[in-house]
Amino acid sequence: MGAMSSQSFHIGRRHFFERVALGVGLTANWSGLSARTPSTPMQAQATSNDSRIIVFQGDSVTDSSRNREQQGLNDPAGLGGGYAGMAVGQLLGQTPENHWECYNRGVSGHKVFQLADRWQDDCLALRPDVLSILIGVNDFWHTLSHGYDGTVATYEQDYRALLDRTRVALPDIILIIGEPFAVTGGTALNEAWYPAYAAYREAAKRIAEDYGATWIAYQSIFDEALKRAPVEHWCPDGVHPAPAGNYLMAQAWLDAFHTAVIA
Repeated sequence: MGAMSSQSFHIGRRHFFERVALGVGLTANWSGLSARTPSTPMQAQATSNDSRIIVFQGDSVTDSSRNREQQGLNDPAGLGGGYAGMAVGQLLGQTPENHWECYNRGVSGHKVFQLADRWQDDCLALRPDVLSILIGVNDFWHTLSHGYDGTVATYEQDYRALLDRTRVALPDIILIIGEPFAVTGGTALNEAWYPAYAAYREAAKRIAEDYGATWIAYQSIFDEALKRAPVEHWCPDGVHPAPAGNYLMAQAWLDAFHTAVIA
């Protein structure tokens, strides 16, 4: 392996200190999110009054081989090996004083209606303060390969119903919605994905805007990454990220989280 260039070293140092600054920002603004008054009931089933709960929801990209037998708060096996686990590690390492309690409830293969089927146990019962959702690839992909007869209209209708239900139960929840993506050149993709899948991305963005969610534009992040390295480096099949792709997603998630929490 060649020596790291001076330029890349300085870029790495800059990125590191930006992340530390993000942690400082969250610390500075924590009091606003965590403040309670005697007349305000506790919003989350946290382990202490100054703790706050984050729940990640979605399909296999979020699931990332998590151990469903270990679902306790901040459990490394339960968080999985993907972007959720990476993001939580950085968040907890940078701001240990903020007492975030994080859970991954992504399930491989799921579509929006399947999230709805398990929503009470895997979301509402946890009473998250911050809910992160990345869903949509199977709502399209399974129409090509699994005999699913849903449409983009089905996807949008089901997604909105899920968020309506969530807002009723948890009116103060902070929402982060990730863009469903497909990385060009991946082995699982073919011409049937284009331009049909774009409609699902557009629907997800409309939903994020209408529900006041912080939006993560994963598709453009991967599109830009392809200028630096081939699809095999980031997401070999176009759907499931490699470690480098999960890293990109984790950094984007942390940026979105920072925006959502202190906005």
